[in-house]
Amino acid sequence: QVQLVESGGGLVQPGGSLNLSCAASTSRGRIADMGWHRQVPGKQRELVATITIDAITAYADSVKGRFSISRDNAKNTVLLQMASLKPEDTAVYYCSALHIAAFKQTYWGQGTQVTVSS
Repeated sequence: QVQLVESGGGLVQPGGSLNLSCAASTSRGRIADMGWHRQVPGKQRELVATITIDAITAYADSVKGRFSISRDNAKNTVLLQMASLKPEDTAVYYCSALHIAAFKQTYWGQGTQVTVSS
């Protein structure tokens, strides 16, 4: 079992910045890849950024150069720094964590709303 607690999010003007953080906790096994996805009503959840335990990152084309993902392996936390935000970045953002114990399973946070609007 893994618990993910997200924080951050809210309302920001276009061109502004916002940070999302997520803390994963587990009593056994380990946390491997972590990431952020987002979803708007009526559309599929899409990948925003991921980071491996070795800090290898990947980004959606739509956020490259504007968003940055990082993590603290000792604390099992992941941070998404978002800059130059656009209205089309408005979505519910979900943290994800790949948990490895007897088997691999991806866990999701509860989601946090990001709204970019003037």
